[in-house]
Amino acid sequence: MIKPETTRWWLVRHAPVENPEGLVYGRSDMPVDLSDEKALRAVARHLPRDAVWVTSHLSRTLDTALKLQELIDEDVIPTRESGFAEQHFGAWELQHWNDLPKGETTQFWTDFARQQPPNGESFSDVVDRVGPLFSRLNRYWVGRDIVAVIHGGTVRAIMANALGLSLEAALSFHIDTLGLTKLEYITGVEEPGWRVTAVNQRY
Repeated sequence: MIKPETTRWWLVRHAPVENPEGLVYGRSDMPVDLSDEKALRAVARHLPRDAVWVTSHLSRTLDTALKLQELIDEDVIPTRESGFAEQHFGAWELQHWNDLPKGETTQFWTDFARQQPPNGESFSDVVDRVGPLFSRLNRYWVGRDIVAVIHGGTVRAIMANALGLSLEAALSFHIDTLGLTKLEYITGVEEPGWRVTAVNQRY
């Protein structure tokens, strides 16, 4: 008889970035602001011990993860996965929204789930990129707690893949910095599958 097992994902969006000029920064490696220790400590209190830790390759996710580990006295080297990076805005990266060509941005916002910025990714591309990595890690770490400190777009892409959501439905979720989303995958039962226990919880 197969024993039921639950794999739990703890999806944390990184802390706010230092971006006083309001630049487009999807894939760009912007510094993170870790000054709000009260907010960080509140999130850390809800994270599991003895978990697998994963971040994207961008420093704002790794630095947030290391700070959260410090606050709960964990010492786990996070696995850095470039496949969990934020959406790539191509030629728009590190530009002011108001300085971008109006024709390009107008076309993008007519269907931002599927439209690509010049030399960049659509949200659909992000969902396709994240899906195989998410599935592989979910199989490899079956039965474990997985803390993934990632990006707002990546959290939405994971939800789209796990729950079979349309692009529009996935984009309807608002994911704050330091928001916590929790998913569980149950195996060893007649109908294995996902359940959602929290979305964008703030403490």
